Amino acid sequence: MNNIISDETIEYVGILAKLELSEEEKEQAKKDMGEMLDYIDQLNELDTSAVEPMSHVFPVANVFREDVVTNGDGHEKTLENAPVEKDGGFEVPKTII
Repeated sequence: MNNIISDETIEYVGILAKLELSEEEKEQAKKDMGEMLDYIDQLNELDTSAVEPMSHVFPVANVFREDVVTNGDGHEKTLENAPVEKDGGFEVPKTII
């Protein structure tokens, strides 16, 4: 396997990621990227023909329910805090200049 990453590729990835890498960091990034690609090559060798494709590791099911208010909206209790009430809401000073 042994994927070799070129200096040009590291420069390009650095530009895309807006990174300024030292020469030491570039060498380490080349090594790390090569190891990642080698691992991907290993995974590609696995026989997955009997594995069903999935989007989540665990089963996901939507749970639908009726949208029913069970505890009310607390409108009256909220208006108890209003210094001045008008038409079922808080009356506030005009803020448009």
